[in-house]
Amino acid sequence: MGVFEYRTVMSKSGEKISCQTLRLAVLLSGGGRTLQNLANYINQGALNAEIGIVISSSEGAYGLTRAAKLSLPTIAAPQKVARNGKELSDLVFEKARAVGADLVCMAGFLSLIQIPDDFASRVINIHPALLPSFGGVGMYGHHVHEAVLAAGCKISGCTVHYCDSSYDTGPIIVQRACPVLERDNAESLAARVFEQECLAYPEAINLISRGYVRIDGARAHIRNLKSNPN
Repeated sequence: MGVFEYRTVMSKSGEKISCQTLRLAVLLSGGGRTLQNLANYINQGALNAEIGIVISSSEGAYGLTRAAKLSLPTIAAPQKVARNGKELSDLVFEKARAVGADLVCMAGFLSLIQIPDDFASRVINIHPALLPSFGGVGMYGHHVHEAVLAAGCKISGCTVHYCDSSYDTGPIIVQRACPVLERDNAESLAARVFEQECLAYPEAINLISRGYVRIDGARAHIRNLKSNPN
């Protein structure tokens, strides 16, 4: 783990909360909207974290441009490395260790990586559906929303979860829901789900920074936020 910086903040109820400032390694493959959202929350003082590095599985990802505009350090995996699961995993965690990352955050990262022992329970992901439904191989982006619509679901949403070395599995930290409307197509549903993603990911990271998340087997238990955390 990295060197933690603790600070005291006041909750909405007026209680003092000791927070751990988390250094993040953010993983992406595409446009970087989730990266931008996390950066916005950090800049507003609403997310107790800092971004130590942005790692892309694609040299052409627009997320790298966003990171550069945010003055964040970046690295892109060469094509040969990106196609090799072990080499990509080694690269990701080598760079995460080098910056002292406390938490690895997948933000539209489409490659499957193998999580080493020293990063167990330190890798999280956000998925654009209510897991365990609509997850697994091939379930990303518009494919997820098309599947939700084809199934006739009335509710969709997003899930922040701890990662293991499989697709879209691991203990669930936060879920947020939204309605599926009769007039929806994949694009309109995706936009509504992303609104919830923008809330859910910072919420999950803040819960972790405050020590409110405890993993017990396949479940992540969330401490009662109304209780005294000290």
